[in-house]
Amino acid sequence: MIALTKSLGKKTAGLDIAVNAVTPAAARTKIFEQMKQEHIDYMLSKIPRGRFVEVREIAAMVAWLVSSENSFTTGAVFDLSGGRATY
Repeated sequence: MIALTKSLGKKTAGLDIAVNAVTPAAARTKIFEQMKQEHIDYMLSKIPRGRFVEVREIAAMVAWLVSSENSFTTGAVFDLSGGRATY
């Protein structure tokens, strides 16, 4: 997905079409009600920030990405993993 985002971002840049990606960590939503606590704890243990991303945080990032304030960025991957993607 990252390679596709970068490739399409480059290909469509001259057409004023932005292609970006957001890579969030798990967010606590209603689906958590169907999960065992052990699984939730395991997922949380993999996030260095020590918490799940808030849906409003993801929404704010996406809203900015599609706004006129962000008319230049393309081919980028925005990491909302709480540090999980650090390598």
